[in-house]
Amino acid sequence: MSVYLGIDIGTSGTKTLAVQEDGEILASATYEYPVSTPYPGWSEQNPEDWWQAAVQGVRTVLDVGKISPDSVRGIGLSGQMHGSVFLNRDQQVIRPALLWNDQRTARECEEIETRAGGRAALIELVANPALTGFTAPKILWLRTHEPHHYEQLKQVLLPKDYVRFRLTGEYATEVSDASGTLLLDVRHRCWSRVLLEKLDIDPAWLPQVYESEEISGKMISSIARQLGLPAGIPVVGGGGDQAAGAVGNGIVSRGVISATMGTSGVVFAHSDEVQIDPAGRVHTFCHAVRGKWHVMGCVLAAGGSLQWYRNQLGESEQATARAMGIDPYTLLTAEAAMAPIGSEGLFFLPYLTGERSPHNDPDARGAWIGLSWRHGRAHLVRSVLEGATFAMRDCLDVVRALHIPVEEIRVSGGGARSEFWRQLQADIYGQPVATINASEGPAYGVALLAATGTGVYSSIEEACQATISLASQTPPHTAAQARYQQAYPIYQQLYRALKPEFKTIREFVLA
Repeated sequence: MSVYLGIDIGTSGTKTLAVQEDGEILASATYEYPVSTPYPGWSEQNPEDWWQAAVQGVRTVLDVGKISPDSVRGIGLSGQMHGSVFLNRDQQVIRPALLWNDQRTARECEEIETRAGGRAALIELVANPALTGFTAPKILWLRTHEPHHYEQLKQVLLPKDYVRFRLTGEYATEVSDASGTLLLDVRHRCWSRVLLEKLDIDPAWLPQVYESEEISGKMISSIARQLGLPAGIPVVGGGGDQAAGAVGNGIVSRGVISATMGTSGVVFAHSDEVQIDPAGRVHTFCHAVRGKWHVMGCVLAAGGSLQWYRNQLGESEQATARAMGIDPYTLLTAEAAMAPIGSEGLFFLPYLTGERSPHNDPDARGAWIGLSWRHGRAHLVRSVLEGATFAMRDCLDVVRALHIPVEEIRVSGGGARSEFWRQLQADIYGQPVATINASEGPAYGVALLAATGTGVYSSIEEACQATISLASQTPPHTAAQARYQQAYPIYQQLYRALKPEFKTIREFVLA
């Protein structure tokens, strides 16, 4: 039976899957790498780390899964969106890549909106407002702040597309990831020549755009030898991590919504047509499903807030977990369950790296509000989980306000692996949440895209129908749902009250 590789270039590490054409996962490998934060609000990575992690991942899954190299018939690529890899004429990386959660480009976003003729005009051109995480403002930042690097610029690639380039020698991307550059005409699924001209960005710097299941290149011989694979294996377009994860969760039809609680948190809704929020609170991008779109809200530090708590305040839990041979997150969520619903009035704002949806505020910062003598560690960690989930509900409520049906919510990521956090999501979202039989997200989704692009399935919808099914459902608890319904407006008001002060704090830090 044919085997397909799915490679997901994430923020904390690269995951590689080997998947049979019937959807069975044969092997999985993850290799981690660091994020650099040289200044407040900056977030960078070395693209070579992605490549080495991908190489090691492929070698490992072939070995662990005892997979014959000749059975590998296709590769799909996914990755963190919006990151910018700048190459020179010698095809070498000019500087570290600026990541999706980098917040240095607020002034460049203002410049983009001005050059486009205002926010409304920009949304009309590319379906989205200018946000600090997107790729276009990063290009302008390079032009303004590092002109010596800008003068060398010959190609701009997204993270997964840099790995594609190393595999195939091709400069290529696909519609879902390209949507997050702010340079794609999302309606027509091609680069926006109008906006590129307004921003004075050379179209030659951008790669060719494919649909997500289309073959975008074939593995070159030298790399095939390095990986232990035959030359010429097709590499399909793939998808940005959120669109690819939606495919991996079966979010390929109207009414089914995903809520993914990873480092970032994403609420993702399939759409058969272009649906745009005039206020720009959520994104409208091309889906990895040919001819379809999606609406997406992104919380920058959802699961990332719990990761921060673990790293900075969870030393004792980490030590205990090491001694017990278990995941420290298991201890943290068990500790959270000891605190009452609503954490006795302790609220956590999860804006550790600014916030995307629905506030679009790079100045926003994290905060605990309501601390009292009664509050202990259980309250602290529970409030972090509640705050991250309230932020996800912010996005879900915008989707509902756009009259997109929310008939089923499928949860995934770290927030789905924990039974406690699954229940918390059902209680705060106010409706049941479901899990599916596959939990590998983007890497699984792009493996299915590779199987589709090489002819195993006639469409990605058919691939999902053949391989994905519901595994569990968690209904909300009536009392908890009612309590969170009381708490949620308080959470929302806290951001509104503190918004002016967040800007004051930024000015103080930069003074």
